Amino acid sequence: MFEIKGFIPRKYQENIAETCKNSNTLVILPTGLGKTKIAVLLAVNELNKFPNSKVLITSPTKPLSSQLSREFASSTNIEKISLLTGSVSPKKRAEIWESSTVISATPQTVRSDLENNRITLSEVKLLIVDECHRSKMRYASTILAKDFQGKILALTASPGNTKEQINEICQNLNIEKVEIRTDDDEDVKEYLQKKDIKYVNVDLPEELLNLQKLIKEVKDEKLKDLKKVGFTKPVYLINKKDLLMLQKRLQSEIRKNNYMAFYGISLVAQIIKIDHLLGLLETQGINQLKEYLEKLKAETTKASKTILNHEKIKKVINEIDNLNKDFRHPKIIKLKEIIKEELILNPNSKILIFANFRNSVMEVVNELKKESGVRPIFLLGQKEGITQKQQIQTIKLFEDNEFNVLVATSIAEEGLDLKGGANLAVFYDSVPSEIRNIQRKGRVGRLDAGKIIFLLTKNSRDIAYFWTSKRKETKMKNIIKGIQAKQEIQKTLK
Repeated sequence: MFEIKGFIPRKYQENIAETCKNSNTLVILPTGLGKTKIAVLLAVNELNKFPNSKVLITSPTKPLSSQLSREFASSTNIEKISLLTGSVSPKKRAEIWESSTVISATPQTVRSDLENNRITLSEVKLLIVDECHRSKMRYASTILAKDFQGKILALTASPGNTKEQINEICQNLNIEKVEIRTDDDEDVKEYLQKKDIKYVNVDLPEELLNLQKLIKEVKDEKLKDLKKVGFTKPVYLINKKDLLMLQKRLQSEIRKNNYMAFYGISLVAQIIKIDHLLGLLETQGINQLKEYLEKLKAETTKASKTILNHEKIKKVINEIDNLNKDFRHPKIIKLKEIIKEELILNPNSKILIFANFRNSVMEVVNELKKESGVRPIFLLGQKEGITQKQQIQTIKLFEDNEFNVLVATSIAEEGLDLKGGANLAVFYDSVPSEIRNIQRKGRVGRLDAGKIIFLLTKNSRDIAYFWTSKRKETKMKNIIKGIQAKQEIQKTLK
């Protein structure tokens, strides 16, 4: 007989689990309210109901899969709990699968083993899809769910900001019921930890303002040239989505032998690259800007060569070369002040810093190493050359207080429940995604009240991205509440 251990289910967890026992269910629950415990309750129920069956848990990354397998081990008396990843040989994975009761894995690994007939889902009675907002189009969890015959439990704190996005998740995972709790629901309010959120603005110094002006002038010049390919939208209204749609249209024109489209394709590529230059300058710093310029120099495309041959871009490069080698973006200076102040107030504080780019992560770590009492370590994704084993080891070192500051890219955003929690999260840059913003904020205030600081460069895309994600988050909450209200009405009418 399988049983839970080490925790007492909360009333809302039990109520949600009851729904999940009878239907494929999407559970939308604010971060920190124990979605995994609902999965544990359901898994124990299904395994007792179907002796000798299996439970499969899928999540986007190995660190998260590892965390989930540990949580199942600490919350149940199930002995045969295994972690399956691509680092294990296919033959060994097949053996582990055969002997396991609960398997935690990335969906890509499971899909690969299924396609190569190393395993079968015939014995799996429960499929748990964590961070299910990823279950779109041809994502691996969508493919796994397509022909799955057992029960499905889908978990997320942030399903998306449109009904279409939520409906897509439901369709892809064969969802029959939706269980929702928001911050306003009485049965969860007492378990939500307070988050103290602050916004710290920094001004670009004159040196960077001069460079910003030059790059903007080049970008505006190129945007005006779009009229030559028939794109007449006012320059100040053109966004990246417009450019990508135009790029797609021009590619179809090339197939029709429209030679003007070749010019258009190159022009759009130039604008996107110049816009990236501008973003790095405004939100990251000189070192990141220099690294990207070096990347352009190494490229052989007409777009890159045209950018580098522009007189104003040449001037930008020259002015960068003349800056003092110790020149830093004001964010770095302000960040160091924030970290030192936090550690003075609480020497045992654990701090999490999010940055979008690998080179920004490394620069932040190197700068913080110079400060007394600050012990930073970086966490990067596999795309940045870090193995899954190294990722798990890094997280453990931070949890065990070997380091007190964890500086990470998006790898740390999804689902990681750091042991003991983080006291402070600093967003070194903003993201326009409400999902990523919610995931970032969810890394603090899980056990105790936490603090969040947004570092924002004035008059930059930091501000634009911040308000975009905030608007999308509000929209998402309103849609969720609408679904919740509709379900309550349906219950009343039954």
